[in-house]
Amino acid sequence: MPNLRLPGDNIARAPLPYGEVGYLMPVTYLDNAATSFPKPESVYQKLDQFARQTLANPGRTSHKMALTAEQEIHQTRHLLNQLFRGENSDHFVFTLNCTDSLNMAMKGVLKKGDHVITTNLEHNSISRPLEALKDQGLITLTRVTADAEGTVSVEAVRQAFTPQTSLVAMTHASNVLGTIQPVGEVGALVREKNALLLVDAAQTAGVIPIDVREMNIDLLALPGHKALLGPTGTGVLYSGPRVNLHAWREGGTGGDSMSRLQPEEYPFHMEGGTPNVLGLAGLRAGIEFVMEKGLSKIASHENALVEKLIDYLQKRGDCTLYGHLDASRRVGTLSFSHPAFDSPDLAAMLDTSFDIAVRPGMHCSPYIHQSLGTAPHGTVRVSPGIFNTEQDIDRLTEALSQILG
Repeated sequence: MPNLRLPGDNIARAPLPYGEVGYLMPVTYLDNAATSFPKPESVYQKLDQFARQTLANPGRTSHKMALTAEQEIHQTRHLLNQLFRGENSDHFVFTLNCTDSLNMAMKGVLKKGDHVITTNLEHNSISRPLEALKDQGLITLTRVTADAEGTVSVEAVRQAFTPQTSLVAMTHASNVLGTIQPVGEVGALVREKNALLLVDAAQTAGVIPIDVREMNIDLLALPGHKALLGPTGTGVLYSGPRVNLHAWREGGTGGDSMSRLQPEEYPFHMEGGTPNVLGLAGLRAGIEFVMEKGLSKIASHENALVEKLIDYLQKRGDCTLYGHLDASRRVGTLSFSHPAFDSPDLAAMLDTSFDIAVRPGMHCSPYIHQSLGTAPHGTVRVSPGIFNTEQDIDRLTEALSQILG
C-alpha cells in the first residue's frame, strides 16, 4: 500500500517493523492495550476482499458463497486451536468481544450457592458480573489481593478455597500494570481442587504463549481486536472438556432447524444467530500475521519500547512507575503518574498539543487502583504495539520533557 499523508500531517515517521509499509498519521498511537492500531495490511485487504466477494450468511448446506463463509469461520477456529493448543477447534466459539466471552463463561457455569475466587487486578468485565451475581444472592465471592508489584500468589489463592469453590476467574496479565500472573501454577491448584479455571487473556493472547492443556485452563476468554490484530467486534471463548456451559443465546444455527431447543453440538450450542463473518475473516488474517511473525519476537519488540520509556522515567526521578519493571514478568504495558498532573490532564495535553494517544484513568479496573492509591484519577498507561518504533517513544519522551520540565 502506498504511503498516505492525511490532511495537516507534518510528522515524519520511520518505516514500520516486519516489512510493513508505514502509515503517515498525525497521531502517535500508544494505546494498544485498548485496541491494536494500525492493523496489518493483510487484515485490511482481507476485509475489503471478503466484504466485496464473499459476505454471505454461512451455512453448511447452501450456495457457494454461504459455504465459503462457513469455511472461513472454520479455518479461523482451526488457527485458534493451533495457537492455544485446544482440545477441539469446535469449542472455540465466537463472541462480540472479551467482555461477552467472560459473561458467557461465568454465567454459563455458575449456579446458586457457588463460591468464586477472583483478584483485585481484574477488569470490570470480570468484576461487575461477579459482583452482580453476589448481590443477587447467587454466589459468594473472595477477591485475592496482589502484592505490591502486582502479582497474585498461588498460596493466597489456595487459602481462599472453600468447599463450595467452583470457579477461579483471573486475568493472565493486568491491563493496568502489565504484570503476568502465574496462571499455570494456579491451574494446577484449581485442577487439584476439582474446580474450574477461567482466564481473561485480553492482554496476552497474541503476545504470550498460552497452552490451555498444559496450563489447566478450562475457560479462556480473549478479544480479537487487541494483540491478535483483528477488527473490533470480535471475541473468542474456549471451553475445555471439563466444562458444561449453558447456552448463552438461542436462535438459528444454519442447521438442525427442527430441534426444539438450542443444539448441544458445539460450536452451535453457543452461537445462535448470524455471526460477524466479516470480522472473523479479518481476525483470521490477524492471527496468521501473528503466527508468522512469532509471539516471542512481538513481545520482545513491545517490551524493548517499554524499557526505553522506563529508562527515561527512572532518570527523571519525579514519576511513579507501577508494577514489575522486569520485562520477563510483564507484557508491553506501563502505567505511571506524576505528582503535579492528574493523569487525565497529562494525557489530554499529550493528545491535544503533541498528537500522542495514551490511555489515562482507571482503565476499568477499580480494585487495583484502590490498592495502589491511584483512585480516582488513575494512571497514564502507555502500551506500544507491534508497529510502534523507537521514534514513537522518543516523541513521547520529548513531549513529556516539555510538559513536565
